[in-house]
Amino acid sequence: MLQYERMPEDFQGSVLVLVLYDVCDEISLTELRPLIGGKSGAPAFKHRTPEYVGFQHAPVVEPVEAITLETGESFETTIQYYDYGVIGALLQLSYSGPWARLAAVASHWTSSPFFNELTYKLVRQRVENLRPALRNAYKSWLSEEYYIFHLHALSDYSAQDLLRDHGQEISQLIDGETAILSANERDEILQAATSYYPNDLTVVGWNAAFLYDTEAGAQPTIRILEYANSQLLQFRHYDELLTQELRQGYRFLESRRGLRARWRMRPGASRLRAVLLEVAELTERTNNALKFVGDMFSARLYRLSANKIGVGEFQALVQEKMKTAGDLYDFMIEQFNQSRGFLLESIVVVILMIELVFLFRGK
Repeated sequence: MLQYERMPEDFQGSVLVLVLYDVCDEISLTELRPLIGGKSGAPAFKHRTPEYVGFQHAPVVEPVEAITLETGESFETTIQYYDYGVIGALLQLSYSGPWARLAAVASHWTSSPFFNELTYKLVRQRVENLRPALRNAYKSWLSEEYYIFHLHALSDYSAQDLLRDHGQEISQLIDGETAILSANERDEILQAATSYYPNDLTVVGWNAAFLYDTEAGAQPTIRILEYANSQLLQFRHYDELLTQELRQGYRFLESRRGLRARWRMRPGASRLRAVLLEVAELTERTNNALKFVGDMFSARLYRLSANKIGVGEFQALVQEKMKTAGDLYDFMIEQFNQSRGFLLESIVVVILMIELVFLFRGK
């Protein structure tokens, strides 16, 4: 096994801050490109892959001016526009120094709302000028924030060496801690580690990830992490939308008791059905945005990332609420059909009574 006696105290790398916003139902990338002059950002994967591996509709990438903080750090900045209504700001800062200083920076930044406030202003300014390309823009936005710590790989220092020598420091970065973690917590974090080559490593956490790779090799991993976070944001939106619609549906049922009220349930049921179809369509578009057919490593990396970030949990919540909304829709339609049936039966009875009256008068 290739081995290096010890990693240098001052290493090279970068810190990336990803902040995503769910701004609308859909972004027309065709209409967007002329407005910003952006280019498609299809990822180049770590190893050779079939042509059908990648985004169904690659996000449009817009480079913007570097953002400089009051403390002097300067972040290279790009904005990514996804066709399913998500806009992401990616800030990248070159780093050179020891583990301890990076851990202090990570702890400070991950516990502060600073980057969310900074990127919100940046994205809001652009959205105001891009409304022709947005479909059903939202008044309020959900957001997701994620941190990536990238250490440039050394040719003679393997991922196993790195985990052995600096597993504690990696786990501190991912947890945003400066204090030494317990062995159980450290091991739990490092279980979410994966490699493709001996000299690359990805460790994924719910709020941050650590990459040990070359500059080129890290790019597809960053895109997969970005995509997983955008999916989480979408499912959070669907969860809130369905929660609101179910609440309104229950209130609708409580306020409409009796025969006449049942007759007026069809509009409420139709609205609920329209929301279900909308969520199903948007969910399918989100799930199908990125394909990994034929690339098993990228698929495993995505599943690991989605699991740690919480995509699966919110997707399960959405599916459960869609089932509940479907049952509620069936119940409302059943109530409407019962009232309609009762009304039709009543009309038949009235007609029969009228015919009987005329029949007896004829006699």
